[in-house]
Amino acid sequence: MVDRPWTAETRGMGFGESLKERRTQRRISQLELAHRAGTSQRHVSFMESGRSAPGRAMVLRLADSLGLSLRESNEFLLSAGYAAAFPESGVDGAALAPVRRALDLILEGHLPWPALVISGSGELVASNAAFGRLVAGVDPELCAVGANVYRLALHPDGLAPRIVNLAEWSRHILARLRQAGGAGPVGLYAELRSLVPESADGAQSLGFAVPLVLRSPGGLLRLFTTVTTFATATDVTLAELKLEAFLPADDATADLLAGDWQQVRVRAGRRP
Repeated sequence: MVDRPWTAETRGMGFGESLKERRTQRRISQLELAHRAGTSQRHVSFMESGRSAPGRAMVLRLADSLGLSLRESNEFLLSAGYAAAFPESGVDGAALAPVRRALDLILEGHLPWPALVISGSGELVASNAAFGRLVAGVDPELCAVGANVYRLALHPDGLAPRIVNLAEWSRHILARLRQAGGAGPVGLYAELRSLVPESADGAQSLGFAVPLVLRSPGGLLRLFTTVTTFATATDVTLAELKLEAFLPADDATADLLAGDWQQVRVRAGRRP
């Protein structure tokens, strides 16, 4: 069974229904969940049937035992009649100011390779100058701060016409969108799915990952990506932020990106 994100339907469930659905989706028995949460199978059964009302601490233990995200844990608490436990700060708010400074340092330090920060809903939060060069020529609305990066990747006015291995890369993008629980506007997954071409033979691989193969004025760029998250976050926004860094998959790509960045620095009057 495939796990599904918290939807309006899921949020409308009572706690018992929500608990049973999450447990079933993860293929965890009542006995195993009871062992993880430090309770009895009978108590889990009673909570699922509504015969027993869990305390706040038990709800949090169950959420942790089920591996729920901070956002899902808050929803879990609300379904049980408790207030949310984890704050959700604005990404530009004072609470996350140290995080923004750290991200800016990482983005700058990743140059001359492209990097960006993505919110939990798939919105572009920040990027470095090399990413700006990567998306040069696309519709400005698709690559502005706040735009959805999944749409940027697959839209005809975005990067899609320049992606050589579009069929493969689009599968990667759609898989990430599913994992993010359909991040972004309602209907985005269906919209982007309709843009995906049929898979072609001769799939390109680096042996360890599928690269992004992108046409550029200087030649083909072959890139692979890494995604970094904040593992110890206790703020919903911070827990959902992702820093995606692009790295050259071959020497030709490294030379193109490094040379391009050096030209930018020279034109700006800075030392190479």
